[in-house]
Formats: sequence, structure tokens, C-alpha cells
Amino acid sequence: MSLPVSTTELTPLMFLERSATVYPDRTAIVYNDRTMTYAAMARAATRLARALAASNIGPGDRVAYLCPNIPEMLIAHFGVPLAQAVLVAINTRLSPDEIVYILNHSGATVLVGDTELLARLEPVLDQLSTVSEIVSIDDGSGPVGFETLRYETFIDRGSDDPLPWRVTSELQPISINYTSGTTGRPKGVLYSHRGAYLNALGEIIHSQHSPESVYLWTLPMFHCNGWCTTWAVPAIGGTSVCLRAVDAGEIWKLISERGVTHLNAAPTVLIGMANHPDAAPVDGTFVITTAGAPPSPTLIGQLQDLGATIVHMYGLTETYGPHTVCEWQPEWGELDSQERSKMMSRQGV
Repeated sequence: MSLPVSTTELTPLMFLERSATVYPDRTAIVYNDRTMTYAAMARAATRLARALAASNIGPGDRVAYLCPNIPEMLIAHFGVPLAQAVLVAINTRLSPDEIVYILNHSGATVLVGDTELLARLEPVLDQLSTVSEIVSIDDGSGPVGFETLRYETFIDRGSDDPLPWRVTSELQPISINYTSGTTGRPKGVLYSHRGAYLNALGEIIHSQHSPESVYLWTLPMFHCNGWCTTWAVPAIGGTSVCLRAVDAGEIWKLISERGVTHLNAAPTVLIGMANHPDAAPVDGTFVITTAGAPPSPTLIGQLQDLGATIVHMYGLTETYGPHTVCEWQPEWGELDSQERSKMMSRQGV
């Protein structure tokens, strides 16, 4: 059934369409010595979608990714749904048995993985019941010990022929995220195009993003799709700085060299940053959004002394990541630093 002309189905795909049109030459992704403009990112997502279609991936099919925070992982958040498929971003820290469970439970037919992470699955490959093709991304770790299709070969199946950045229903799933750290088996949570679209806009508002944002990927893209920041930063036209592994020294180096203005991280990561020998006050915009376990007042004070604006959120996999935010209250500005940090460490509104 066709939609009324007054109705537009909401989808994060429109975010990349817009940024590639409005900011075609702006840097979308930085990773080591690689850079990619928004126009190039849109082409890469289109080529991925076309490659998936050439592999008989169609509407509703599950495509799993087992990757660290590398450009291919970010592109997948647009390329997979552009093929009308559903992204399953898998926690890279899980055991091989847990990963196999997620692949089978989600019904993933294609697995795209980093070679270092894929190598761990060799002993359990015979337990895969739905995956028919494994695609490997060699990010410097070398080949895996079993046969896979190289990512470059896989992408060559695609083309740059445009696809519509639209969906027929905003309620169709865009991704399935699996809980971790809970009792029992990981539980799959469906995210819709509409929910991802709206939560991404919420991220832009509460994390104070702008087209000048330079966002450092310390938060895993596999976790609630990076709290929907995988869609939020491209929506506003900011720059994503990819980081393969969390290292406090490397974080401070990238903050200095790349002019990082934003990052999201759990308190454990922030403790390592605050206490690192290279920690130094940041001039200009520096917004840290934190969630998970509540940050201590001491940690908040340390980060503020380094020039950070702290946005304290809390969320669940079932709520697209961020769900509540400890909103700044004007009267807190009259408190001393210790009392102010204590108020900011509270979770929820």
C-alpha cells in the first residue's frame, strides 16, 4: 500500500543521504592514515548494499558484523539497512560459544569479521547453522586459519548505482542488539528504523553535537550501535575518528592531533584517561558523555579540571542505549565543586 504524500517513514538512512548532499567534501571518517569524505562514505555504503544484494541478501535478512571500531563497521550501519537487511553487531569480547549462539539465534546468513576476531571462531565453525558466507577484513592482523571471502573481493560484487535512502516501513528492524553481562543467554533486542532515527537525534541534542564535532570512537559500535551515535554523528555532519582498541595514551594523542571535541565512554575508560600521564587540559569544546555504572564525584571533578563538559546518561540495550540523562540544573552552579560533582554523579531525571 502506498503512503500518503504527507507521510515520510523515518530512517537513519536519510542522515547519510543529507550529509553526502550538503557536505560532500567534508571529512566523515578518519582512521590512522585513511580519510573518507561524506560523498565517499555514501558510495561505500551503496557498494556494500549492492554487494549484499549480489550475495542474495534481501529485506529482513540478518547480516552479522564482528569488528572493532574500524571504518567498515561504521559504514555497515548504513550499507546493511540500505540493502533492507538487519545489522547484527556482535560484542567482540564474548566467547566463541556465545558468538555462535548469537549468529544462530539471529539467523545471520552472512558474517563479516575482522581477521583477528574471526580466528577465534575456528574451533566452533561446525556449530554454525545459518551462516552461509564469511567475509574477512584484514586490518593488519593477517589472514585467518580457514577459508573466507576477502572483503575487497566481496565489495567488488557491488556497484555505485544509487539506491533509495528510504524504507517502506519505519517500524521494520534496522538492527538486533544482544545483551551481555546478564544471567542466562544473551537476549536479542530489535531496533526499528524509527527508534534509531529518534534516538540518534536525542544523542545530538544531549551530547551537544554540531557539524564541527570531531567524535572519537572510544565507545564500541557493537554496544547499542554505539548508543545510536553511529547514526547521530553522520546526521549532523561531524567527523568520526575510529579507534581500533581503547588505550588511554592513544586517546590523548588523538585528542591533541585530531582536535577531538566529543567522546562517549563508560567510567572505567574515563578513569584510565583521567589518571594517564599524558592527561592535560583541553582547550575549546570537549564533551564527554558517560553511561553505565555511575561515575564517581571524584572522577567528574578530575574530568572537569581537564576542561570536559560531562553529560551523564543511563540506558539499557532495550532502550537504544541512552534513556535518561542527569540534566544540569542552574542552581548547581552555585555549589562548590565537590557538591556539584556529587549532584552530577546521580543517574536519571
